Amino acid sequence: MFEVRMLRRLSASTAATLLFLSATGCVKEISSDERLDRETQNMAVKDTPGVAELQKLTCDDTNDALVKARNVNRPETDRLVDYIELYASLRKRTATFEEAMNRNPDLSYREGSQQFVNAKDTCIQQTADIRIEFETYVRELVEVPTVQEIKGGNAVTIARLDFGTLRQAIEALEPDDKDSLLGRVANAEKKISAAPAEEPSGGGRKGRK
Repeated sequence: MFEVRMLRRLSASTAATLLFLSATGCVKEISSDERLDRETQNMAVKDTPGVAELQKLTCDDTNDALVKARNVNRPETDRLVDYIELYASLRKRTATFEEAMNRNPDLSYREGSQQFVNAKDTCIQQTADIRIEFETYVRELVEVPTVQEIKGGNAVTIARLDFGTLRQAIEALEPDDKDSLLGRVANAEKKISAAPAEEPSGGGRKGRK
């Protein structure tokens, strides 16, 4: 009989304990983040934040600007400005895609988001390709920054392009040897300043120096 009474008391105590634990929140509640995930898991990608902005972006429209930049019949300063503007624009568009997708990961993974993923990848690739071409041109200009012209029967060394624009291009690219390239541009400017007094008189054919 004693054992029966003890068992009944234990059962009653256990039931009370379970009731207390239940009342004090032992049952796991859904966090606000989990609730938000559940509420938005079926949301269409077109309704997610940032989509309207991304729908306006594309990097498939660079051909005209690139043709202008590549035109060897145009002044080299103008060509360099076109490269600077095109490269800056592509970098900005790529950064916009990456920022929006970092803010809203669903833009990368939710059904219907493939167009944005593809557009971002296109921007990344276009930016990389243009950078290679842009940097190749800049290094060519730094390597040969001056030309010779015949003025009044004298061979005169002149700038191949505006050196301020060339410095701007180097700053935009930010290569590892930026300081070295800027230094070479500065040396070319000094050479231009000293050239008139050093050039011998006489005719000659115009050419790069």
